Amino acid sequence: MTTSDPGPASASADSGDRPGIDDSVQAELTRLRGSIDNIDAAVVHMLAERFKCTQQVGVLKAEHHLPPADPSREARQITRLRELAENARLDPAFAEKLLNFIIAEVIRHHETIADGARAEEA
Repeated sequence: MTTSDPGPASASADSGDRPGIDDSVQAELTRLRGSIDNIDAAVVHMLAERFKCTQQVGVLKAEHHLPPADPSREARQITRLRELAENARLDPAFAEKLLNFIIAEVIRHHETIADGARAEEA
């Protein structure tokens, strides 16, 4: 390729091409980054599926006037996820932080659903 014909811009930017990097190193970086991109896509799709389920939980809770949060369930989930993380050789503290972030978002969704259900009843 010449400077007047750089090829696809996104491919160059995504692969992290740098002058002076050995071609075999660049190829390995590109391969690994492709795997990372695929894993990221899978994580996003799995989170979307998880939130579809938790939305249904939120509707069920709202219909039955249950609180948006369930601290005992959340504690069990944190313990479970920490064990899974340890078995997967992932930092359990990181796994807990991630789950706490997700739980906070789920609770926010449940509160929004409950607010909507209360408004419909009024």
